[in-house]
Amino acid sequence: MSGRSTVSRALPRTGPVVLAALALVTALTAGCSTPEPRVTRTAEEAGENVRGEPAPSAASPFWVDPDSDAARQVRTWEKEGREAEAKILRRISERPVADWPAWDDPAPEIRAAARAAARTEKTVLLVAYNIPHRDCGLYSAGGAKDADAYRSWIGAFADAIGDASATVILEPDALPHIADGCTPPEHHAERYQLLAEAVDTLKARPHTKVYLDAGNPDWIDEPSKMAQPLRQAGIDRADGFSLNVSNFQSNESVKAYAGRLSDAVGGSHFVIDTSRNGKGPLSGGRAEAWCNPPGRGLGTPPTTDTGDDRLDAYLWIKRPGDSDGTCRGGPPAGDWWPEYALGLARRAAS
Repeated sequence: MSGRSTVSRALPRTGPVVLAALALVTALTAGCSTPEPRVTRTAEEAGENVRGEPAPSAASPFWVDPDSDAARQVRTWEKEGREAEAKILRRISERPVADWPAWDDPAPEIRAAARAAARTEKTVLLVAYNIPHRDCGLYSAGGAKDADAYRSWIGAFADAIGDASATVILEPDALPHIADGCTPPEHHAERYQLLAEAVDTLKARPHTKVYLDAGNPDWIDEPSKMAQPLRQAGIDRADGFSLNVSNFQSNESVKAYAGRLSDAVGGSHFVIDTSRNGKGPLSGGRAEAWCNPPGRGLGTPPTTDTGDDRLDAYLWIKRPGDSDGTCRGGPPAGDWWPEYALGLARRAAS
């Protein structure tokens, strides 16, 4: 998505109208990237034995996937004698990162993660990203084919969580794309309805928290522009909103923005993605500052100890080390890029 999330590996169309729209939206917003969901596994492949025992995560209530890309990379480098690099990469592999379940069948992956998390009384962190007309048909085009398909998908998502402890980031970019005018008006009412229904569906699970995504301060610069979309999408029934997903804005700027937005929606709580904001955004207003920007670093490690009553957690929602796209020598969007991951870890804020 221009300005926010890059998942698809190629534009679905290359006609002049699409290219013009892409250029316009890119100019309007500063971006971030969203990881591509993993390839769907069979139920057996996604079972508990594949997941293994959870990695230690004493400083955070969230579950750490012991078979993440970062964890596998650490094991590979250790076997190759690259002990120094492996040690640095543990700054990613031993910390909780969000899971982005498959778009076709999210249930097996969610069930496996939920079971693994429950064994050590941890909370699984998930991202629901399958809204129809996703990303205005741009970088991350796709999503459920229609409203009924989305209802079935989010229902399966919620059912797979079951009674487990879970935190769900609901549809990154979906509301900011309404606020910035990218999503055509004819889709607005349906999107609000689907998001509000998704909040209710997920909140029907006994131990699930839900945060509606609200972009970042470099995208929708005036918080008041996000207030009405959040209200129409059911913020009063959700646990709060998320900010800075897959982006690089500093904690200070995001918290200031979040406070104003929270005031505008009745004191709602919020979470902040700090997966790659340790060095802040790329300076100089360079093109594609959101796409694999050099010199960035890991931000505040995931924690619920924030010192702010309304800030529920710092989270790593974007999977640090996943490419934003083929810009700057990166692999396709969503692919693991160990060299970039290592750079983020070397420049970690803490």
